[in-house]
Amino acid sequence: MAIEILGSPRYDEILTEDALSFVADIHRRFDQRRLDLLAARRELQKRFDSGIRPEFLSGASEARSGDWQVAAPTADLLDRRVEITGPVERKMMINALNSGARVFMADFEDSASPTWENMMTGQSNLKDAVRGTIEFDAPDGRQYRLNDEVATLMVRPRGWHLVERHVLVDGQAISGSLLDFGLYFFHNAAELIQRGSGPYFYLPKLESHLEARLWNDVFVAAQELLGIPVGTIRATVLIETILAAFEMEEILYELRDHSAGLNAGRWDYQFSLIKKFRNRPEMLLPDRAQVTMKVPFMKTYTELLIKTCHKRGAHAMGGMAAFIPSRRDEEINKKAFAKVREDKELESRNGHDGTWVAHPDLVALATEVFDEVLGDNPNQIERQCDDVVEDADALLDVSVPGSTITDGGVRMNVDVAIQYLASWLRGNGAAGIYNLMEDAATAEISRSQLWQWLHNDVTTVEGTPITAATIHQIADEELDRMKREFGDDNYANGRFEEARKLLEEVAVSDEFPEFLTLPAYELLG
Repeated sequence: MAIEILGSPRYDEILTEDALSFVADIHRRFDQRRLDLLAARRELQKRFDSGIRPEFLSGASEARSGDWQVAAPTADLLDRRVEITGPVERKMMINALNSGARVFMADFEDSASPTWENMMTGQSNLKDAVRGTIEFDAPDGRQYRLNDEVATLMVRPRGWHLVERHVLVDGQAISGSLLDFGLYFFHNAAELIQRGSGPYFYLPKLESHLEARLWNDVFVAAQELLGIPVGTIRATVLIETILAAFEMEEILYELRDHSAGLNAGRWDYQFSLIKKFRNRPEMLLPDRAQVTMKVPFMKTYTELLIKTCHKRGAHAMGGMAAFIPSRRDEEINKKAFAKVREDKELESRNGHDGTWVAHPDLVALATEVFDEVLGDNPNQIERQCDDVVEDADALLDVSVPGSTITDGGVRMNVDVAIQYLASWLRGNGAAGIYNLMEDAATAEISRSQLWQWLHNDVTTVEGTPITAATIHQIADEELDRMKREFGDDNYANGRFEEARKLLEEVAVSDEFPEFLTLPAYELLG
């Protein structure tokens, strides 16, 4: 077996010979298809740059005909009214599992900085969590243990575009997706089944039904290799790219024997729209704070997601409430909780079967809101949305009445992106900034907006041209402020200067880097 470990070899309980053989087998079977699909993404981008707009797939197909349904939900995925997400860090996992949420999505992707240590300790933490033995003793003496009742566990592997450079198969870096999935599945699938659950996943950043088909084929092969009945795996696809929104029914069809529904991944969805149409001045978005779930392209896609899921018997999950409660300012909390309630009321009334939160303190509020609609019912899948129609123009309608691009919006994007990237480079992919849980998706919005505004010659409402010099000056000013606020030592050790250089690389350069995490990964230890 030509497999080489370049990271620390101390994770013996995870990197066993049998586990490595399993992931190497999966890699050899499927990685070329992954690379071909990524190449197809790049070719399609050229068409969008030339003025082509996405459309729903034409022609008759099995996916769009008949009354097929996805597999019936398993018992522990029947009621998903509130789900909590977070990285595979030990203490945060315990708190999330104990939070009272129905589901905890343990994340190797947007809220995780993919250092070798984070990825491997994450697998160890998951192994302990599945067996109920995960615990943590904090330096301050506090002890963290699992409650008798905990959330159902789901795992989000890295997206198709990411690799793990510390594991080589036949001299090639292994797919991060296949490694994360493979190690978790190999070590835990049988144990989960024995405990009355199963291997459940969230699949990020898919752009087509062909990418969903690849995942389905991986699932079938993995189950057959370990002698587990095909259909045991269940997966929810995050609809967080504009192209996936045009293929939701086809994506469900490809995964129908393994499907646990779709999720409205709102932040990456905004990033995807900016990225795909970055060279189209008619597709400019305003300040990030002005793009709410009520603007046309966001409202349209969530309504279509609900209709598509319920038509096929699948869960339609809502988006993230990213607020982090303040421990010092109750006025901030009061205003933020009111916004969270309004957001979750909109989701539940529209027909979502559940929603996401980023912090345990939001679980009770979100549960209360969904209880008001669901009552004793586990979901509202039976609710059909026959009045919703497929409308390509509405999915691409980025009009926001009264919207503006402001000096403050530019500064906020620079500020948040630098702070987040510095945190990511320090190994923390879930960063609390201004009482919001920022992850790679929100950082992508910040830097992609800067790139789009700069390369489309935007001037703010205050009259400031958005140029490379403007962004450079704001970055200088924000770094000076951070140095004063965080102190010399924290600033010196915080990788803020590297983060600033990285931001300018992904926001100012002539070419648009497809994902900021790709050049950022090269800077990780």
